[in-house]
Amino acid sequence: MKEALFYRKIDGKVKCNLCRRHCIIENNQLGFCNVRKNIEGRLYSLNYGITTGLAIDPIEKKPLFHFLPGEKVLSFGTVGCNWKCDFCQNWITSQSKEIFGEEVMPEEIVRTAKENNVKIIGYTYNEPTIFYEYMLDTIKIARKEGIRNIMVTNGYIEEEPLKELNLDAATIDLKTFNPKAYIKLSKGVLLNELLESIKVFKEVVPWIELTFLVIPKWTSEEGIRKFSKWVVENLGENVPVHFIRYFPAYKLNLPPTPIELLERAYEIAREEGINYIYLGNILSKYNNTYCPKCGKLLIERNYRVKKFFDQKCECGEKIPGVWK
Repeated sequence: MKEALFYRKIDGKVKCNLCRRHCIIENNQLGFCNVRKNIEGRLYSLNYGITTGLAIDPIEKKPLFHFLPGEKVLSFGTVGCNWKCDFCQNWITSQSKEIFGEEVMPEEIVRTAKENNVKIIGYTYNEPTIFYEYMLDTIKIARKEGIRNIMVTNGYIEEEPLKELNLDAATIDLKTFNPKAYIKLSKGVLLNELLESIKVFKEVVPWIELTFLVIPKWTSEEGIRKFSKWVVENLGENVPVHFIRYFPAYKLNLPPTPIELLERAYEIAREEGINYIYLGNILSKYNNTYCPKCGKLLIERNYRVKKFFDQKCECGEKIPGVWK
């Protein structure tokens, strides 16, 4: 447990200013995330230093396709979340009302990365925003050791705490582009607030990629087109977009996303001008990176990553990303 950052006191209550929910928390009560508690007028992070597991993953699993392809990342998470999605894949940890896991302090995490020759630490599995202090302390130590830091996030964090993290890259997970679906399926999340936050990520984080969960019934071709237009108009055509196949989980029992709908999402995004489009949770040619100018295969992803280029295609087209 550690005293939290980004809150203010209000007559015995506290207002958390970490994420865009801005919970006002009574004494001895928890915020929406279940891991930040008002104890006698001070806000504490209850999951500080507690991880539900460390794992070494390929960077592509985050997914980050234009950030150091083929590198390994030491991933970890805790419990809790500032969203309550009916379709959550990690609901056992993210929706837990109990703090559980192993105590692993930031110094130990960085040491583990060094011992395994891992050059990136990833804050992931559950929403990293709600273990902010744990993440921030780890980042500060990791930076001194030359280790880069990435965040896999729902994006619902305020601007000031995001800037202080000084991240190297982030994957931001959109669950839909339907405002009503966000309110119903993720319990009150406001799409317009999320989109404003994503624009801040683009300004302050050197490299971002987006995922978009294609949920049957809740995702339409019109929604995919609106999303694609928003990306081009607000982030630019070179931000990679990953359309992710949905599988039933937790409280939402719908059939898996039809492959045809994913392929249609790819086509729509291409029509709207996005240059780098990928399809997730399926193994196909849509995991590869192609030059948007000449169509040459640049990176092949089939469990293993093969690199075919050095920042530029043979035709001269510079491929955006972090390559070394």
